[in-house]
Amino acid sequence: MLAGSAATLLATGALQAGEAQPASPSEPFDFASLTERMKRLAQAPYVPAKPSPRGPELDYDGYRAVQFRPERARWAEDDIGYQVHAYAPGWLYDDLVALYEVVDGQARPLHFSTEDFRYHSATIEQSFSTGELPGVAGFRINYPLNRPEAYDELISFLGASYFRALGRDNVYGVSARGLALNCWLNGPEEFPRFSEFYLVRPQTDDEPLTIYAALEGESVTGAYQFEILPASENAQETMVEVTARLFFRSSVEELGVAPLTSMFLYAEANRSGFDDYRPQVHDSNGLLIERATGEVIWRALNNAETLGNSYFWENNPRAFGLYQRGRDFESYQDAGALYERRPSVRIEPIGDWGQGNVRLIEVPAKLEADDNIVAFWVPSEPVEAGQEREYRYRLVWGDLDGPSSASLAYVAETRGGRGGVSGVENPETLRKFVVDFKGGDLDQFDEGTPPDVLANISAGTVLHSALSRIPANGVWRLVLDVELDSSIRDPVELKAYLVGAGRQLTETWVYQWRALT
Repeated sequence: MLAGSAATLLATGALQAGEAQPASPSEPFDFASLTERMKRLAQAPYVPAKPSPRGPELDYDGYRAVQFRPERARWAEDDIGYQVHAYAPGWLYDDLVALYEVVDGQARPLHFSTEDFRYHSATIEQSFSTGELPGVAGFRINYPLNRPEAYDELISFLGASYFRALGRDNVYGVSARGLALNCWLNGPEEFPRFSEFYLVRPQTDDEPLTIYAALEGESVTGAYQFEILPASENAQETMVEVTARLFFRSSVEELGVAPLTSMFLYAEANRSGFDDYRPQVHDSNGLLIERATGEVIWRALNNAETLGNSYFWENNPRAFGLYQRGRDFESYQDAGALYERRPSVRIEPIGDWGQGNVRLIEVPAKLEADDNIVAFWVPSEPVEAGQEREYRYRLVWGDLDGPSSASLAYVAETRGGRGGVSGVENPETLRKFVVDFKGGDLDQFDEGTPPDVLANISAGTVLHSALSRIPANGVWRLVLDVELDSSIRDPVELKAYLVGAGRQLTETWVYQWRALT
């Protein structure tokens, strides 16, 4: 326990993880009972979680030094494939959460103590005193994801309603959240948090893991179910199926369903603004939307000097997500961060979500430590106080390089820079955008019978476009020279795709260019 706080925390005798009053370990537990309890809680005034007593001021490196001991993992002795590791409170994570395991329909608390952690620093260890923890900051599940003999991290829940998972041979990158409320609007954003977790102990290592969670916030409460199917030799992606039952105390200006958070610092379209030896730095480089019509939109990400805000109207989309394309080390040259192994995440709605928008937010960032990309679903119907909503969806985590259709070519790279002819002085109002399309039925075309280009721009003029096949790698490269009015300060939307044989052959490439301030 944190020094100076141990006596206070241990004397409480109970976990202060909010006011939801978790089910007694002696009482039956199921999703229906959790749902009913969170529904009742939404009818009462909001009571903020009581602040945890603060301990030593750990910075990022200090918190990383406090690690759970693998040999003390819960469920390890049962040989069921899944192991539970806890995160200690500290640094940014002072709010405590309650952990329960569900066995034969009965919920009972999972207890942790300071003996469960290794501190890697005599100074940090001396700032902790021995005792049972009244709560933890979060937890992760380890599983033999890549090799039968090694228990790798599979999924982690830490901070507010954040969680993230891994596919086979991935390292952590993009994160998901339980909910987003009023994100980057005029007023402050609200961050509801998971206050309780109920882990259903599996019987064998080949069955999915089910986790339930209670969500608490000023405007909303919720009951969540996560069904987790790990990646395997036969399936490279990890699937997480989510059921979110929401109960609103008050109206919400904008509801964000299935939110994803990632980082995009620079790539080939904006590399000139960063003095760095690495060609690219990003956890994700595109937003993919698969429309109900079958059209696939690829919105290449950007990191400009001004806030980017895009809404894509959809009627019951098939899928959307933040993708990391580019799986070779040469694209990044970072032997530590391993950006080529960051997972893509695809959201697949279950049931009819109706009309709404996929919203993309791009926050200006100078450091790769800043998660500056957010994407989520905004339903058209506004949320009013007293309403109930349920959303079901599947998250797919892994190497999702191409589109769903094998016949459709995908956007392999987006590049940009000063426009005009090389070797001469060109006006600053000229911009060049270069898009590489790869795969699908494009391979059936040759230079003698190229596909047709359909391109447009919201402001400005496309002065020249050229499409050619690159012999070195087989991609079809589209080059657009665009003249932009120097007085333009609103975002400029670009759109392009290739057609042939009476149909669309590629994803629809879209991009937002924002003028320098």
